[in-house]
Amino acid sequence: MKEKVVVALSCGTDNPNRSTRAIHLATIAHKEGKDTTLFLLDEGVYIAKEGLADHLRAATGDVADDLIAYLQAHEVPILVCTPCAKARRIEETDLIEGARMATAAELIHMSCDAAVISL
Repeated sequence: MKEKVVVALSCGTDNPNRSTRAIHLATIAHKEGKDTTLFLLDEGVYIAKEGLADHLRAATGDVADDLIAYLQAHEVPILVCTPCAKARRIEETDLIEGARMATAAELIHMSCDAAVISL
């Protein structure tokens, strides 16, 4: 059974460096053969709204768009906190391909059996 990694991201376009770094860590975890999930909450939900992460990059030069494309191509789950999204008027239909709404209970269940990286 693969080791599990959950990357929980609570910042979004307001902190491009941390946001891009979290997506980068999820990408690396997947490339290392881990069963990886990216969970977006608070401001992080903006990352999953279609068009909002375009041109987001870290100081290291990593580009969020490219990293998200990798996660999508490899069907890495991108979960979006439902109440966090609703509070920001983001609906399921607004989400990028491969992202879906999720609950805090799902995050807790996943986290119990995984290494968790929180940014």
